[in-house]
Amino acid sequence: MRLWTLHPRYLDPQGLVALWREALLARAVLRGETRGYRHHPQLERFRDHPAPRSAINAYLAAVHAEATARGYAFDRGKLGPVRGIAPIACTDGQLLHEWRHLLDKLARRSPELHRRWDGIGIPGTHPLFRIVPGEMASWERPG
Repeated sequence: MRLWTLHPRYLDPQGLVALWREALLARAVLRGETRGYRHHPQLERFRDHPAPRSAINAYLAAVHAEATARGYAFDRGKLGPVRGIAPIACTDGQLLHEWRHLLDKLARRSPELHRRWDGIGIPGTHPLFRIVPGEMASWERPG
């Protein structure tokens, strides 16, 4: 499961579809509707939010908006209620770790997108996140 801090605009089609599925799975986990993935480290920052379900709904809404802008038909009915909520703090170290990870994926899977994004020093974030100084998140697997 990868719930990107990066803005979904940087993802290739495979990545965007995977993100939608994984965020829906994350929402099911946060709702207690599944037995798997309950202890997945990517969910920590959502669980730590004062309104975890609202946070994942806001996350999904931005992914859906990106998909819609690309002409994809992600099911809007799968979105829960979206309310204005406090952003989730994420470190610049985590953001840059994810950026390197995505660029590695794009180099193999979508070379044209890799060339498009490779010159960006500091990428934009998913609208749910607010960047703060710091190292890579403690829940992240180095690699």
